[in-house]
Amino acid sequence: MTPTAQTIDVNGISLAFFEWPAEPGNQEPALVFAHATGFHARVWDAMIERFIGRRIISIDLRGHGRSTGGPIEHWRVLSSDVCALLDHLGISGAIGIGHSMGAHTLLQCAADVRHAFSRLVLFDPVILAPEYYEIETPLFTPDNPHPTARRKRDFDSPEAMMERFRPRDPYDLFDARVFEDYCRHGLLPREDGAGYELACPPEVEASVYGSSRSNSGIHEAAKSVDLPTLIVRAKQLDLMDFKSSPTWPELASTMPNAADLHRPDRTHFHPFEDPADAAAIIERAMGE
Repeated sequence: MTPTAQTIDVNGISLAFFEWPAEPGNQEPALVFAHATGFHARVWDAMIERFIGRRIISIDLRGHGRSTGGPIEHWRVLSSDVCALLDHLGISGAIGIGHSMGAHTLLQCAADVRHAFSRLVLFDPVILAPEYYEIETPLFTPDNPHPTARRKRDFDSPEAMMERFRPRDPYDLFDARVFEDYCRHGLLPREDGAGYELACPPEVEASVYGSSRSNSGIHEAAKSVDLPTLIVRAKQLDLMDFKSSPTWPELASTMPNAADLHRPDRTHFHPFEDPADAAAIIERAMGE
């Protein structure tokens, strides 16, 4: 089923999302999906297909996909956007499913709007050890930006993007369907009509990494969330390696009702490497 693309105006931007409606009579809780830095709402399609029949919302976070918004200075603006969207849609008791920055964002939303979610499934939320947030110096600055600021942004076609990225780390790990969805939905036509450009501009992606210490209250927020929550952690390598889990191993133990699922056989891109496995994890979590 093809989703409907919609937007709302919130916090000075146009926030885009995709909605798969529930089948008539389906009263199951809605599913709300939030993506990782540099990606977009449609990277979840291969997993969402397992749940067609219930209401599903997948969000393009600020500055990503079809949502507008420039560089991000504080991660709380992301959760503020999403909370406003959930309120606009009248979402209550949903199951929040997030990956990386999107998982961080949904956890903050669950703390800020208690009725929005009934359960969370968080794939490698970017929540590091508490001492990480005690350092005021940012990892990256406008004068020393994250390497993603130098990404190639212009492509002649989605096929050209696929050809360039397919053999590269970490894209060579991706399931073929997810990789194609990432490329086909990750480009927008250039305003001058000359080809396509990345739907998440490199400067926006770099700004997310540069502001990764901004939400210093995330640990207190996590402690206040008493919903059943599954934290799925990948293998830990090096903080500067995209494939490494950024998640503090003790995170689940600090939350009232959270469980930790360590998957050292997977990288930080677990949902993209094996969408069937990720969907099965979501299904099991919903059934508990």
